[in-house]
Amino acid sequence: MTRRVTVLVVDDSPTMRGLITAALRRDPDIEVVGSAADPLEAREAIKRLNPDVITLDVEMPNMNGIEFLEKIMRLRPMPVVMVSTLTQAGADVTVAALEIGAVDAIGKPVDGTPPAVAFAELAQKVKTAAASRVRARGDAPPAPPEAAADYRPDPAHILAIGASTGGVEALLTILTGFPEACPATVITQHMPATFTRSFAARLDKMCAPHVSEAEDGAPIKPGCVYIAPGGETHLEVVGASPRCRLTRTEPVNGHRPSVDVLFDSVARARRPMTGVILTGMGKDGARGLLAMREAGARTLGQDEASCVVYGMPRAAFELGAVERQLPLHRLRPAILDLCAAPAA
Repeated sequence: MTRRVTVLVVDDSPTMRGLITAALRRDPDIEVVGSAADPLEAREAIKRLNPDVITLDVEMPNMNGIEFLEKIMRLRPMPVVMVSTLTQAGADVTVAALEIGAVDAIGKPVDGTPPAVAFAELAQKVKTAAASRVRARGDAPPAPPEAAADYRPDPAHILAIGASTGGVEALLTILTGFPEACPATVITQHMPATFTRSFAARLDKMCAPHVSEAEDGAPIKPGCVYIAPGGETHLEVVGASPRCRLTRTEPVNGHRPSVDVLFDSVARARRPMTGVILTGMGKDGARGLLAMREAGARTLGQDEASCVVYGMPRAAFELGAVERQLPLHRLRPAILDLCAAPAA
């Protein structure tokens, strides 16, 4: 019999601890072994209970969730799922937590949303976290050299990237080294609504190119990175002069936005293109990346050793969609090389 995933619930609200515990206990593969009202209680509970996963609130007394998460990732790396308010401030802090090393995040119930609906994906996120690779901060290999100042992207080329669990950290690794004149880049990262706008704004501050949440009709051009909005729409690339299109259609592979939808639309564009699939659970993006490769795209996948969850890249590789698998620290130079302007 497979051992159940053990979870410690950390939240200063007794009501929220009860709701999270009830949501997790509905899954027979999960055992909630304890709870804590603040990081000081949590620290002792971790030592005593040795849980597989922690669910962690952001705002707590004695030490906020971000400070506690930094200590966890430095001293005792383990899978953490953030449970955040769906306010702008909550989203900003949650994105920072995902950068630090939290595996995933979920929003708390708001505006009368039943807890069972708000936490519908919590159990799966916890189980995915339990199977993930969590590294101590500073364990990553040294970053490759920055792109040359005179780098020129092919103006006709479109770079499409898909990611899910662990993707925030992976995308930061890639995009923070992009030159200001980067390839025209479209990205679908599985992330709850509200969080993608914070993620795009944070990337915009940290990266040389302009990064924004994609808007319907926005022209897709070099020097710009477009992040698919979370929750209600899919991002597609359309038109002879490519632009973003946001479509309010049903989820694909259980996701909206879906990587497959983005990749399929880029494949139909029939122009120079590169597709990249990064860490994530499931198979979203595998079929779309194959469509891109069959349409003439160059395709890359993150390798197993550097993935937080080797699900989406594995599915794409096994389908024959991935031309080359590379560790995360080697993806950026490979991407820029594939998207560069042809030699004169």
